[in-house]
Amino acid sequence: MRVLLVDDHPLFRQALAATVAQIGATALVEEFETIASVMAALKTDVTDVVLILLDLKLPDNSGMTGLLSIKAHFPDIPVAIVSATDDSDTVQTALACGAAGFVSKASNLDELSAAVEALIQGEEWFPKLDADEGHTALTGTQARILDGIRRGLMNKQIAYELGLSEHTIKYHLTGIFRKMGCQTRAQLVALTRDRMPSAT
Repeated sequence: MRVLLVDDHPLFRQALAATVAQIGATALVEEFETIASVMAALKTDVTDVVLILLDLKLPDNSGMTGLLSIKAHFPDIPVAIVSATDDSDTVQTALACGAAGFVSKASNLDELSAAVEALIQGEEWFPKLDADEGHTALTGTQARILDGIRRGLMNKQIAYELGLSEHTIKYHLTGIFRKMGCQTRAQLVALTRDRMPSAT
């Protein structure tokens, strides 16, 4: 099985790779520094990729845009966020955008190991959220529609790209607005773009 690490800080990436190797002795760990590089690798070969561990702050990533891009093109691959910014808003947004988990970079070794082990086994891993704070995750179709909105496409263009009717796109948009706590397309774009960590 392959586990892909996407983080532009070599020391943390090496520590994370060592943790993955310790848990999954048979896992092949591949390291990347940008969204573009991991997307290129995935487009070449997605065989046996069981998990992507993704930092939110990368040279070519703003907020949740990298997560949305990966989920839009490879909806079946679990992607977990590993970030120094672990406030509830960021965790909720990652969950709504389709993340399989969220691991704080402030986690101790035991917690990091437990999180990685659970994620490799196909389980979800999120910090505990208050019951009234949690968002429902977007469906695969909703994630692809949100990615289209993020890229500035109109409903008609998204419908053509996904092979759906405009009516269906509008129906899904209603669900996206509800899940993300937004009322307009502009708010959706701002939400996925602006929740960018100030530090890793």
